[in-house]
Amino acid sequence: MTKPILVFGYGNLSRGDDAVGPLVLDYLAEHLDLSNIELLSDFQLQIEHALDLQDRELVVFVDASVTCPDSFTYTLLCPAQDHSYTSHALSPAALLSVYQTVSKQPLPPCYLLSIQAEAFELGTGLSEPCAANLQQACRFLEQLLAQPLSTIV
Repeated sequence: MTKPILVFGYGNLSRGDDAVGPLVLDYLAEHLDLSNIELLSDFQLQIEHALDLQDRELVVFVDASVTCPDSFTYTLLCPAQDHSYTSHALSPAALLSVYQTVSKQPLPPCYLLSIQAEAFELGTGLSEPCAANLQQACRFLEQLLAQPLSTIV
């Protein structure tokens, strides 16, 4: 049976601040009851991930961002065929567009948790500013997901 909430953290653990998506999932696995939450991680979003959105009531994507104006942002996503639509790695908005094309189900509410990042060098760890941003974002998402689903969506 599909769990109603999907948290999809994507990024590369070997590329500095790009690791924040999977690291958020590690935090949630240690701090939350996951009976209604599925955690999914990958290096990047692929067209096949549209199937992971089926039968969900809430989807949260988590990624590093160099354009994030604050420590983190949490924004509602809308489907869009952006420039990533035809590439091997999709944006969350493009993935939602694929979902709408292939699925007969309505799109669940989908959000993007962007975490401010600055360093993506291969073989490095998190930068100090990103590590602080990651802590704030983890606490935010933990508090959000600890609420009843009806109050989140």
